[in-house]
Amino acid sequence: MKKDIENRNDIECLVDLFYKKVRSDDMLGVIFNDIAKINWTSHLPVMYDFWENAVLFTGNYSGNPMHLHEHLHHIRPLHAVHFEHWNKFFCSSVDELFEGEKAKLAKQRALSISNLIQTQLLKLQADSDKIY
Repeated sequence: MKKDIENRNDIECLVDLFYKKVRSDDMLGVIFNDIAKINWTSHLPVMYDFWENAVLFTGNYSGNPMHLHEHLHHIRPLHAVHFEHWNKFFCSSVDELFEGEKAKLAKQRALSISNLIQTQLLKLQADSDKIY
C-alpha cells in the first residue's frame, strides 16, 4: 500500500515527477520549454507552494495562475487536448506515488483547476472573437 500525501517533501516528489513527464512530452514539453521558456529553477518552488497550499492548505501560495495562462494562451492557444494531457500526467503522477484522501484531493483539485482555467480561456476566446 502506498502512503498518502502528508508534507512538503511529498508535494515536491509529486511535482517533480509530474513536470518530468510534462517536459518530455511532445505536446506539452514544447509549450513549457520552447514557447513559455520556463525557468525550472524558479518555477518548481512556486509549484511546490501552489500544490502544498492546494492539498495541505498551508497558505504558502499567493500568485495568479489564471493571468499566466491567459498570457500564454495569447502567445499559443491552449486547447482541450493540452488540458487532457496535463490532467493525465498529473493524475498518473499522483497514482504512481500515493493513495489516500489527500491523494484523491490532489487529483480532484487538479481537475477542477484545469477545468476552470480551460473554461476561462474559452470564454476569453469567445469574447475576443465577438470583437472582430
